[in-house]
Amino acid sequence: MSVQRVVAFIALCRQQRQRAYIAGCLWLDTPDERAQANLRSALWRLRRSGYPLIRATASQLQLDPAVEVDLHEAEVLAERMLANEKGPALDVDFSPFDGDLLPDWYDEWVLLERERFRQLRLGALDVLCDRLTRAGRHREALEVGHAAVAAEPLRESAHRALVRVHLAEGNAAEAIRQYRLFRQLVTEQLGIAPSARMEALIQGIDASVTAR
Repeated sequence: MSVQRVVAFIALCRQQRQRAYIAGCLWLDTPDERAQANLRSALWRLRRSGYPLIRATASQLQLDPAVEVDLHEAEVLAERMLANEKGPALDVDFSPFDGDLLPDWYDEWVLLERERFRQLRLGALDVLCDRLTRAGRHREALEVGHAAVAAEPLRESAHRALVRVHLAEGNAAEAIRQYRLFRQLVTEQLGIAPSARMEALIQGIDASVTAR
């Protein structure tokens, strides 16, 4: 496990780091000398495995530039989508946005990166859902929208994106159902009401659907 933690930490650093810094972050409650010995041991086991993942000097470590990191690729994709919401590229594999970063790890350095990537990927899913909706690709938009809601059920922007998909399809009843689901969630769990932006989406629809 120590080898995995070393590789993951260095991959998330994205640049050279001092050996002492890496050892101190990975073995917080261990004396410096012991922490650096643990790091040397992990690097030795990694070298014995035959995988040249880490480029090492006497004082610094970094990920070998030839190593591809799926997190980095997902971040680049998400940032491009967020920077160009009206761009033409819609045939995107959104599977890199499906899950949290290292979900079973609870080190502080993992938690910080996990939350940063979570916000990035959720924003990208919202954008992709809306772009697919505008392109008339409603089935795909629903798939992406549901993935965003599953990732964070209390995130209003994801529910709004789903409401817009249903309205674009002409499914007013589904739009109202999605709105009511979100309203119930935030009322029960947060004690708040949906925002004015959400209310504006379904304004005038609720009564007509209820009257049918």
